[in-house]
Amino acid sequence: MTEGTEEGLNERAQLLLKALIENYIRDGQPVGSRTLSRDSGLSLSSATIRNVMADLEDLGFVASPHTSAGRVPTDKGYRFFVDTLLKLKPLHHEEIEEIERRLGSDSANNGRSLVQTVSHMLSNVTRMAGLVTLPNPNYIALSQIEFISLSENRALAIMVMSNREVQNRVVQLDRYHSGEELRRAANYLNDAFSGRSLPEVRAQLLAQLQETRQHMDQLMQDAIQMAQMVFAATKEGDVEYVIAGETNLMGFAELSNVDRLRRLFEAFNEKHDILRLLDSCLRAEGIQIFIGQESGYRILDDISVVTAPYMLDNQVVGVLGIIGPTRMAYERVIPIVDITAKLLGSALNARK
Repeated sequence: MTEGTEEGLNERAQLLLKALIENYIRDGQPVGSRTLSRDSGLSLSSATIRNVMADLEDLGFVASPHTSAGRVPTDKGYRFFVDTLLKLKPLHHEEIEEIERRLGSDSANNGRSLVQTVSHMLSNVTRMAGLVTLPNPNYIALSQIEFISLSENRALAIMVMSNREVQNRVVQLDRYHSGEELRRAANYLNDAFSGRSLPEVRAQLLAQLQETRQHMDQLMQDAIQMAQMVFAATKEGDVEYVIAGETNLMGFAELSNVDRLRRLFEAFNEKHDILRLLDSCLRAEGIQIFIGQESGYRILDDISVVTAPYMLDNQVVGVLGIIGPTRMAYERVIPIVDITAKLLGSALNARK
């Protein structure tokens, strides 16, 4: 890491920092010079180690809690560790097969159910909070639409999407339409729009609505009017997510403060900050890791978020990830998130 080199982290300092962070991640306790002497593999005196620790503290990589002679990593220390010193632990073949089995065991036919399964699985595997966004509706295609007549000139529109999710909309029509008229309108719309994404459907609807009605027969006019009402009711660009295992975070001492937990759970429920963070991940590429204050949201100052995008038809349609303390086992969490994102994309593509 360029920053570390510029600030003079030689190999000895890096090895001691690595040993300190690995110890702290494992035990959650400030790390002293005696422990570092034992675990670093370096033949150094305690005085030399203390001098190196003092330099690391001056550079902002570690800090000294008031109640202990040992030291703990800072967000900057974790960032250097993740970017430069971390050796990932690839998942074993058996672990990958287990993730595939869990994804395959979801017998429901829609993407929402699969997303819920994945969020619970991530939580169970890591003992932290698992989070998955629902596939962005702008990248989901319309497979089929049907209409059912209701009372008072209303109709129920049933849309089957390419990810097998079923969406229902009730639309108010300007007159009574018979079952046969609704069937013919649905057939026309299926011929015109099946296989197109929602933005494409909206754009084509707008183009057809701008044509002179003289070029449309009554069937086309009715069908286009119905479709306009159906798709105007769908929200564009919304990001929704499913989170599981929030209570796992209570098991980490640094997150066990009742007031901090309450504010964190409120953030999960209100979703605003989390959604903005996830939205930035949707626009980025590959694994994204936010450590403590890097997220830019104060409520996440003691939290790390590791995310990866998942794809449908070679388009990024969502992200999944892990939320946990900054002292999470990054070498294991990162591969879990990466592999699960790839397998979720494969599962969604297979269900089309």
